[in-house]
Amino acid sequence: ITIDQSALLVLKSHITHDPHNLLSTNWSTSTSVCNWLGVSCGSRHHRVTALNLSSMNLNGIIPSQLGNLSFLGWLDICHNNFHGSLPIELANLHRLKYLDFGNNNFDGEIPSWLGYFTKLQRLYLDGNHLKGHLSSGIFDNLSKLQVLNLRANNISSRIPNSLIKCKELTYLSLHNNSLEGSIPLEIGNLTKLEFLFLGLNNLEGLIPYSIFNISSMQQIALGDNNLFGHLSSIISLLLFLNFQLFYL
Repeated sequence: ITIDQSALLVLKSHITHDPHNLLSTNWSTSTSVCNWLGVSCGSRHHRVTALNLSSMNLNGIIPSQLGNLSFLGWLDICHNNFHGSLPIELANLHRLKYLDFGNNNFDGEIPSWLGYFTKLQRLYLDGNHLKGHLSSGIFDNLSKLQVLNLRANNISSRIPNSLIKCKELTYLSLHNNSLEGSIPLEIGNLTKLEFLFLGLNNLEGLIPYSIFNISSMQQIALGDNNLFGHLSSIISLLLFLNFQLFYL
């Protein structure tokens, strides 16, 4: 049994509900792991490079052994019922470019080791029960990040200034959390941003005018906070930029 096959068999053993018997019948040692449902392998080393178990109605926890899939670049288990905390061993997946754990029931703190994924381009943790603070160090090395979706969790920190180091961001959603403090003025330096969703939080203070200087911006949602700004000037600018959506 290979390292990758062993890791996936441990994952299979930690799945307590597989209503369509997708894995119980398909993930078998009698066939190559590269032929398993949801698994893709590289042509050179025949190592697992992608795992897609999205929308299979699976229930279970993520074992630490999943961190042994050292060639993994794509990991998608969204729209299932996985629960528990995220094991620190996942930090070993340093080749990850795409990570989607959205719409599950994960809890615990937002892991600081997410900052180890220096190749990461898309990160989805939305629709879980993650809590605590966004560590300022998480974003220091995520210079390639294009999509960050942490919507609908229980995050209670300020928006870290280090987020501006993610210069490639086009989509940022921290909507429906418990974020505090003000919106950093420097967020206007994210010049590729197209979608900004910060509504349904506890943010307060002046809306940074700099976000309306981002020429690529298409949609902004800031409602259900305690923010204020010069509304007439903002509306005039929005009309000039032809925004698709603005929710204040």
